[in-house]
Amino acid sequence: MKGDCDMARLFGTDGIRGIAGKELTRSLAAGIGEKLTLILSRSGEKPKILLARDTRPSGQMLCLAIASGICSAGGDVLFADILPTPAVAFLTVRLGASAGIMVTASHNPSEYNGIKIFGGDGHKLCDELEDKIEAMLSRPSQNIPLCDTGEITILDGAGEYISHLVSAAPSDLSGLHIAVDCACGSACVTAEKIFSSLGARCDMLFDKPDGANINSGCGSTDVSYLSEYVRKNGLCGGAAFDGDADRCICVDETGNPIDGDSMLAALALDMKQSGKLHGGIVGTVMSNCGLIRFCDENGIRFLQTKVGDRYVSEEMRLWGFNLGGEQSGHMIFGDIMPTGDGQLTAIMLFSLVRRTGKTLSELASVIKKMPQLSRNIPATAEQKIAFLASGDVKRYLDEVRERLGKSGRLVARPSGTEPCIRLTAECGDETLLPVLLDTAARKISALIKNDSKEDICAE
Repeated sequence: MKGDCDMARLFGTDGIRGIAGKELTRSLAAGIGEKLTLILSRSGEKPKILLARDTRPSGQMLCLAIASGICSAGGDVLFADILPTPAVAFLTVRLGASAGIMVTASHNPSEYNGIKIFGGDGHKLCDELEDKIEAMLSRPSQNIPLCDTGEITILDGAGEYISHLVSAAPSDLSGLHIAVDCACGSACVTAEKIFSSLGARCDMLFDKPDGANINSGCGSTDVSYLSEYVRKNGLCGGAAFDGDADRCICVDETGNPIDGDSMLAALALDMKQSGKLHGGIVGTVMSNCGLIRFCDENGIRFLQTKVGDRYVSEEMRLWGFNLGGEQSGHMIFGDIMPTGDGQLTAIMLFSLVRRTGKTLSELASVIKKMPQLSRNIPATAEQKIAFLASGDVKRYLDEVRERLGKSGRLVARPSGTEPCIRLTAECGDETLLPVLLDTAARKISALIKNDSKEDICAE
């Protein structure tokens, strides 16, 4: 193992993320704004960058820092304040901006924040451009003459985004009574208008953000309240978004959660039957084996990529596919949006309910999933590196996979958005999973702690 030369990458699977003011500082945010602008300036045109945020208390501070970095490097800022992440991607293209920046930590707690960057085409930056920005951050800032600095323009972009989603709906939602969990995040400014415009009767939940309550006991990572609300009130279903509304988890009329794999299966089957599915679908290594089996049985080509909706998007564009998604609820409808969109996902799923007359539980039943369980192992950046480099960890993981058998599966990876290592296992024997994963989590935690301590001593 190496020390300083083996540092963790600044950009993760979905931009930069960390505790605001500690790992994600004002100076870092300003530096990212500046370096991105300098890269964009190489085209010879004055960069114009769209900037927005979710409802976190640190969002304004970080947006001001990013804006100062952009302007100091000669770029202009279009500031849209609170918007869903997919709205930033959409408006970047619609307004002809050079890039779009969303300040959000997605599903993370309120003390976290992050920075997601979109290119002028509305797609997230590739690894190469992220690496360029990261490399430039170690260089001194450039002094731009005061007369060449950029300007900030306040933008109201929510209306145009709402109109786009409403016009993209395959059908109206009249007659449907649904609950919508906004996670006290960005969906608070758009969701009620979207679903009401489509004719749905909406019970709005967690739609009064105070900054600190984003994703707190609500949203796509905790649908317990939504499930109970739908069941008790006899609704046809509910949709829960995360803090920046780029992912969606639904619950059916009985309150049972419907994850991204089930939604992807139901929507892919409908699109195939109507001739609207192009090529096949894209999932990730986290996709349940049941989804793969479903695709085989229904003649749908299935491609897998690494975790992260930007990798799903890249694979879709490479093969000309128009549908892809993640188990976590990131769903990409390539004909409509360049990135994952939670509200669009809910529109497409409830439109399917409206058009077919089927319940959500009936639609989700097209897929039979393999029993699956996950565990998160707390890990620092150094411990994530130790996990990837450790021969002892690799050998132990091989032992676990052997215990799962040929029909089982284990995915073990450092999270790109949280300080943890994720273990996910599938096995026909549901009783084996909790014991196996709990034991594996303890063992791996001990191994990476020892390896990271040895590295510190070696340095």
